Amino acid sequence: MAEESPLDRFKQALTGAARAIGHDAEAEVSWTADAPGIQGKSLRVPMPGRTLPRDQAQEARGVADSFALKLRFHDEAVHRRSMPSEPAARSCYDAIERVRYEALGENNYAGMRENLAAATELRVRTDPITRATKADEVPLQTALALMLREQLTGQPIPQAAQAGVEMVREYVESRTGDDFERLALSIDDQQAFQSLSLDMLRHLQLVEAEPLDDSGDDESGEDEGSEDEQGEDDNDDGGSEMRQEQVAGDSSEGAGEEETEQEVETEQEMREGEPGEEGEEGMMPVRPNRSWTDLPDTFDYKVFTEEFDEVVEATELCDFEELDRLRAYLDSQLTGLQGVVTRLANRLQRRLMAQQNRSWDFDQEEGLLDAARLARVVVSPGHSLSYKIERDQEFKDTVVTLLIDNSGSMRGRPISIAAISADIMARTLERCGVKVEILGFTTRAWKGGQCREKWLNSGKPAAPGRLNDLRHIIYKKADEPMRRARKSLGLMMREGLLKENIDGEALIWAHNRLLARAEDRRILMVISDGAPVDDSTLSVNSAGYLETHLRKVIDWIEKQSPVQLVAIGIGHDVTRYYKRAVTIMDVEQLGGTIIEQLADLFEVE
Repeated sequence: MAEESPLDRFKQALTGAARAIGHDAEAEVSWTADAPGIQGKSLRVPMPGRTLPRDQAQEARGVADSFALKLRFHDEAVHRRSMPSEPAARSCYDAIERVRYEALGENNYAGMRENLAAATELRVRTDPITRATKADEVPLQTALALMLREQLTGQPIPQAAQAGVEMVREYVESRTGDDFERLALSIDDQQAFQSLSLDMLRHLQLVEAEPLDDSGDDESGEDEGSEDEQGEDDNDDGGSEMRQEQVAGDSSEGAGEEETEQEVETEQEMREGEPGEEGEEGMMPVRPNRSWTDLPDTFDYKVFTEEFDEVVEATELCDFEELDRLRAYLDSQLTGLQGVVTRLANRLQRRLMAQQNRSWDFDQEEGLLDAARLARVVVSPGHSLSYKIERDQEFKDTVVTLLIDNSGSMRGRPISIAAISADIMARTLERCGVKVEILGFTTRAWKGGQCREKWLNSGKPAAPGRLNDLRHIIYKKADEPMRRARKSLGLMMREGLLKENIDGEALIWAHNRLLARAEDRRILMVISDGAPVDDSTLSVNSAGYLETHLRKVIDWIEKQSPVQLVAIGIGHDVTRYYKRAVTIMDVEQLGGTIIEQLADLFEVE
């Protein structure tokens, strides 16, 4: 039996502690290189380095402690019963509840205090509050949670978030009055605490005020309970001051405008993008999946500036030690999946090798004697058509590019499956003599980055065009052997990498790289989960600006380019963009779908 590593022993210790804290013997801790999370009794905790650096180990302890406290002190049914429907209010409501059960741990268990502080630092580090330069850029759910934590535990605001909190502190305190003190008195009672938290959200005008305005009337409390139970906190109709619009910015900016036109669809998309445990979740845009009309002839796509765009190799974005760790995590995801995808890959290999086998021309007048015609030779020795000639089967020299959407909505299982499938496909095709390039596309920042700052400093000219900093990533070059590039694919697991997506320009970039190749057959496969989304660009240009450009690019490639284009959509319909495309609803189908699509393309002459 192999000796356990320090990492294994640390994981066992975390699991034991989580079971003791959570009063649940079935709790299990697993490592993740993605956002930490909890699903049922499975706690996904950030994986520290192999040497267990103190700061990383403390973060892992803090996250595990937080999830264990949630198992013990949090009732999900009670939580959902009073949950407001507005995305901005809901994210504040969730953040406030997390502060409650973590505060119970910090106040009652001295050993947890430092660990939970480290977990809070981890969350804040990637939160938009650290990048805010003015009040309307501060995510209120983060500021509210940190101010409440300060009140309940006495813990200071993390340094990275202090500036952001101070930008909105006066606004929050002027409207909440003694709400923080009242919440502190109800910390042990989840139902009472959440009722008071809804009061605070009403004071901040994030949910509708109660039908009865007499706060001292006993009947108002009954109405509040009834309203909470029915979840009738639907929508402000736009008249609740400028601050509400600022608060809703990140998670509901687009959704609020489309509510009347696409109420059902928008509600579904909001649920899909529900805020989670991790700060950057609130930045993730809602993906449109709308019907389409004819392209306007006058459409002209432009870019405000390419000054801040970058094309980088994966190794430039991450040091080798972290790449090793991320690759190890990706390999751990192969368990239970590699066998299935590898079998499919072997099937693809057999189909490709069959096309490369030699073939024979029969019934020839000269050549090698055909053993199958021996009877004819005996019966009629003078018969001339008893020979065969061997000839090579033509197999076009081929290069395949896998272009993978690296947007925030691909986080979790979809990006893991995409990376795993790309890895296995590259190795399979390499064995068949087919070269493979693996590329990814995202943006350098949420909500515009330096490009938007330059636009603001230029006086906000109208219709500026694309308004974000592109990041195009080369995971594997076509001429690079897979053994050298395998670690680079682990970068897709890196927290904070996946942001927004501008598909049209990414498609042009990948296409132009293929055109520069000398191979006879060039195949471009796009793996995405929906329409292009970049809030910064869409907020200052015409509706459907990025979609229109994507359609123009696809139409040009499909009609005029020698490159064969195919797309796989994950969870969203991409067949309305690409002529050759499939949509899968379960990411587990991705490996098999890639193989089938590639096999079909190789058979097309």
